[in-house]
Amino acid sequence: MKSALKNLLCRFMAITLMMLPFQTGQASMIGADQADSAAAVQVDRSTIVNYLSRAQTVSELQAVGLDAQTAIERVAAMTDDEVGTLAGQINAAPAGGDGLIAVILVVFFIWYFAFRR
Repeated sequence: MKSALKNLLCRFMAITLMMLPFQTGQASMIGADQADSAAAVQVDRSTIVNYLSRAQTVSELQAVGLDAQTAIERVAAMTDDEVGTLAGQINAAPAGGDGLIAVILVVFFIWYFAFRR
């Protein structure tokens, strides 16, 4: 009786093990963009937080009735795509002096070519 029970149990376990997949984990290669996307998101978040921490930005936020700390908390709640988009807009925005320098150069060249001849 014990021999028959052992025999049946061994056959059941053998069939069960054959039905289980041998490979339960999966490894694959990832691209460099995926590997460093977490670091890029962190850099984008720090760019936004640095922008929100500037004195001029804080005063403008207070002028419209917002607290800078609340804005920083909202940035922390944003998704990675939203953070990337906002940081891209901040980085693409011209600095305050760029327009003035361009105007001065245009005026100088007009004066140089118009009146120096």
